[in-house]
Amino acid sequence: MTEGEKERAAAVAVAGVGAGVGSAGGATIGVLELAARGAATGLSASVAIGLGAAVGAGIAYGIFRLFRKPKS
Repeated sequence: MTEGEKERAAAVAVAGVGAGVGSAGGATIGVLELAARGAATGLSASVAIGLGAAVGAGIAYGIFRLFRKPKS
């Protein structure tokens, strides 16, 4: 495995972990939203979970890039 492949694999792993954490946060927000509104649909909870996953992956990848500067 080349250095570039190792770097890509690490970035994908970090983004995957971030997406998992974001999904859990989104699920919590989605469930709280459903409980608060009472009439909210499962679609709104799904949107909250999806957005949480996307945000979590983005933040994790950004932090990864911040600490892992490319070697020139």
